[in-house]
Formats: sequence, C-alpha cells, structure tokens
Amino acid sequence: MSANTKIEWTDATWNPIVGCTRVSEGCMNCYAERFAARFPERFGGVSRMTEYGPRWTGKIVLRPEALNLPLRWRKQRRIFVNSMSDLFHENVEFAHIVAIFRVMAIAQHHTFQILTKRPQRMLEVMNLLPEALKTIFPAEKHPEVNAPGWPLPNVWLGVSVENQRAADERIPLLLQTPAAVRFLSCEPLLGPVDLKPYLEPYIRTKHDGSKRGTVWADPGIDWIIVGGESGPGARPMHPDWVRGIRDQCVAAGVPFFFKQWGEWKLSWMAGEYQWMRVGKKAAGRLLDGRTWDELPVVAKAPPGELHLIHRHTGTRKVIPT
Repeated sequence: MSANTKIEWTDATWNPIVGCTRVSEGCMNCYAERFAARFPERFGGVSRMTEYGPRWTGKIVLRPEALNLPLRWRKQRRIFVNSMSDLFHENVEFAHIVAIFRVMAIAQHHTFQILTKRPQRMLEVMNLLPEALKTIFPAEKHPEVNAPGWPLPNVWLGVSVENQRAADERIPLLLQTPAAVRFLSCEPLLGPVDLKPYLEPYIRTKHDGSKRGTVWADPGIDWIIVGGESGPGARPMHPDWVRGIRDQCVAAGVPFFFKQWGEWKLSWMAGEYQWMRVGKKAAGRLLDGRTWDELPVVAKAPPGELHLIHRHTGTRKVIPT
C-alpha cells in the first residue's frame, strides 16, 4: 500500500487484503505475484518462489492495520483498491468486503477504483451489499455510511480484459453490476478485442428494477485502459490491437487511457518490422505521437445526483443517488 504509486491511471494503492490465485492468461506474469514472492514476510506468505517462478500459495491475508488508511489521507486521491489481490476473490470473506465498503462510503473525498477478474462474484456481492451495510451500520447510528446512497458515487468498478474471450465472459457481468462508473483494464493486452457491442448506448432503469422512476441512456462502459506487459516473461502487444480499441473508444465517445507499451517495441529494421525488447521506459507510452490520458470526469451536482461527463464528447450522464 502506498500514498503514491507509479501506476499512471491512479494516485495511490490501498491493500487491506493481499493474496490471489491465477484464473486466466492475463495472470501468467502477474506483477503482484512476483512482488509478493520477493517479500514473503512482508505479505504474509501469500506468494513464494518456485522452480517455475513466483506462484501464489492460495493464502489470503487480511491486513487490519491498513483498513482505515484512506480515512487518514486528507488530500483527494484516486485509489486503486487491492493492487496486490482481487477484492472479489472467492476466499475473501463477505464480512471483509463489507468492512472495506464501509471505509469507501465514509471517505467520499476519494475515488476508489476496483478491478477484478471475478465479475460473477462481484455481481453477487454488489447486490447483497446495500442491505448488509444498512443492517450492520444502521443509518441512525452510522449516517456517514448510508448517506452517499447506492451504488456509491465514488467507487468505480472494472474488469480485466486481456483478450476477446475475457471480454465476452466478463463484460456482460460487469454491465449487470450496479456501479457509478464501469471500466475495463485491457492489460496485458494479448490480442485484438472487439468491444463495439459493449460500447453502444443502452437504456438502464433504477437498480431496484422498477419500471418507474428515472431512466437514462448511457454507454455500457465509461472508461477503457490499455497497456502492454512488462517484467520477466512479458509478451509483446501489437500496435494494431491498441489502435483498434482506441478507435472504438473515439467512435463511441468513451474515454481512452493508454498506459504503456510494455517491454517490447515494433521497429523497422533491415527492410521489415521486427520486435525488439527495449524495456518499459524506452518503449514509452506514446500512441501515434501523443499520450492518451482521458478519464471519466465527475462533475459537481445537486444533492441526490451524480453527474458524469465524458471529457472529449461533453456527454453528460445523470445518476440519481
């Protein structure tokens, strides 16, 4: 956990839970698995070095000393939640998730970014959380927990999408999940991905499913991050895969954030394009001569409403809270 981070799309990391297990191709060279294996005592033995490289042990560790950390950060931050784990891992107890959402509900001056490869459990948990929070923290005794409404306006939910299979498995579940902002992290991007079916506007009603009340149209996905793989064993990312997603975002008016090329760069040599491993820093993060640092912009709104404005289209989405 850190009040600062080198991850380009966030300001800080917060790890009240550490430990995970592999679930798909995107986990093959996991930086968290590698980092935790380097410091087994620091992270409670959740990962270890083996003859095949770093491997998660299957252990999930709650860190009570880190739970209330965001409440001590007075400066407004975007906070990546559980960069060393997956909040919706099947071995993370529901009570622990409730405790983490309590902190996020209180710390309304921060924006919390949660990324998962387990959208099925995320959907199940997010549908149970409102009642659990009201029961465990009744409004008359804990107004600071219940005041923000549901879904929490300062919590962004995202899924990892490394290839088309991951997109088709995870995005439909994300779209069913109540969230103020939904996003995709296409890192490491391992192939071309067609996201158009998920970027087209659709109609959504209130979370309770009622046909009455406010109805609005909005893009299914509010933000997309793309990045190449770095570190030992990194796999190259073709520029056409990145441009494909960038162009889909521009066409749909969805903010696009290009994080990095990773370890590899496609260079023209001896009359042909060849892959060269130049390192993350040398490869940089320019795409077609510029950086792409777009974010979903949250505007100030009257009490009871959340306004989201796409930075490069000006499209406004109003969410009753």
